[in-house]
Amino acid sequence: MNQLSIYRASDTMRELIRDNSLLLMVMSRFGISLGFGDKTVKEVCEAQGVEVLTFLTVANFVSQKEYDLATLSLAPLMDYLKRAHTYFLDYNLPFIRRRLIEAIDCSGADDVAFLILRFYDEYVTEVRRHMEYENDTVFAYVERLLQGQPDEKYHISTFADKHDHIEDKLMELKDIIVRYYPQKANDLLNSVLFDIINCEADLTQHRRVEDQLFVPVVKLLEEKLRTQGITPPVQLLQEEEEPDNRLDVLSEREKEIIHCVAMGMTNKEIADTLCLSINTVTTHRRNITGKLQIHTPNGLTIYALVNKLVKLSEIKM
Repeated sequence: MNQLSIYRASDTMRELIRDNSLLLMVMSRFGISLGFGDKTVKEVCEAQGVEVLTFLTVANFVSQKEYDLATLSLAPLMDYLKRAHTYFLDYNLPFIRRRLIEAIDCSGADDVAFLILRFYDEYVTEVRRHMEYENDTVFAYVERLLQGQPDEKYHISTFADKHDHIEDKLMELKDIIVRYYPQKANDLLNSVLFDIINCEADLTQHRRVEDQLFVPVVKLLEEKLRTQGITPPVQLLQEEEEPDNRLDVLSEREKEIIHCVAMGMTNKEIADTLCLSINTVTTHRRNITGKLQIHTPNGLTIYALVNKLVKLSEIKM
């Protein structure tokens, strides 16, 4: 139970950690090392070269306390986000993979285990692509903004409107393991699931920092530059329509489409094979997603294999 109503520079760093132990991750991503004794937040940050107001804003935000966007500095916030990317890509996701290999039978004898590991590997590839885009494109854009050099072909809304919930597929993997991987007193697998749950929550928190702290402050900077006549007006992208899913039971046609997806077919190939239009195939796939709450081809492939809609020999490797 939280005791501090809001974190202040005069609080000791130990008080913050005692109030919310998850702030250890925030400290790490600001480059704050342990061993700070009873020093205040201000003393610790100044001693370790961390912008104290930005640290406090993020700490209050992730602890669901009152915070002020006006106290944020973009440069240290970007450093925080970059360190988070390094943590996920170089440590946490590889660590989970190693433990997953230990927990499930990846010898080749277990078809579902093989597909679970493939699902995870492709998910990590997607996360890497997502975070490298942020490092190379988004942060580079903001660094130019900070130097008063806007880019006429890019703005932060381009990123914000298409910012994927990369943690969702990790939640889907967790659900697939729970639903389709039989375990017998497998404490290691339960432990890995706990790691996946924590990683999913950490990625969600990371995305919230980007969406609710980073993006708004960049927009404020863009607006400031626009009022100075330095950058062109922002043209917002239209949001994609959410798929409309209603039915509760798979039809025979939907089972056929799942079979085709598991075989590695594109929507066009499925349409040609089943003599349907591409729009009809797309509509069926949206309905399938709504009924099964499985959002990826790998997830559908595992579902198809478990429910005997496809043989392993038919799956495109």
